[in-house]
Amino acid sequence: MSWFSRTFSSSVGRKFAMALSALFLIIFLLQHATINFLSVISADAFNEASHFMGTNPLVQFLLQPVLIFAVVFHFVMGFVLEAKNRASRPIKYYKKDTGNATWVSQNMIYSGLVILAFLALHFIDFWIPEIDYKYVQQLPEDPDRYYEELVHKFQSPLRTGAYVISFILLGLHLWHGFQSSIQSVGINNRFTPGFKKVTEAFAIVIPLVFILIAVIHFFNH
Repeated sequence: MSWFSRTFSSSVGRKFAMALSALFLIIFLLQHATINFLSVISADAFNEASHFMGTNPLVQFLLQPVLIFAVVFHFVMGFVLEAKNRASRPIKYYKKDTGNATWVSQNMIYSGLVILAFLALHFIDFWIPEIDYKYVQQLPEDPDRYYEELVHKFQSPLRTGAYVISFILLGLHLWHGFQSSIQSVGINNRFTPGFKKVTEAFAIVIPLVFILIAVIHFFNH
């Protein structure tokens, strides 16, 4: 049996894979939060950063596909783990055991579905039009188009509200997910309390940044 097969045939292995893929989710979120926040500070700075990311071959053909695959893998593996856990747990034990569990831990599958739906919306709003612009229609490159394309999306109260709700759920998902990941990979040393504080701060600050971006652009228009 290969290492890959051994890893995904055990519950611990699948949880470890979830924790590892979560690192790519962190990179994905940090990258997008940093660049998108520039749109609040300076349209020119946002256009410049977006143009660099959109035309850099290393980003387009290596980093971006890897990040997208890892993020999708993370959520798919989460659904697999949830299905296996429910199938192996007696119904009576499950109901009894949920007494001390938090709402977030009991509903990670649902918050994950909402976040996955949001990612689909995000791809429809930005990634697919970008692919269409560059590779289907093959339009001339315009380094100043990115800012207007972004703020246009947040003129709709429904889309802005969907973004806000999605990032609130993402914050809750990250909060519990970080705690589970720490346990899954067996981190338990003198740095663990400090590491937990960092992950808790990340689970609050990053979703809040995305919410502020959406709200600010909505009220500016």
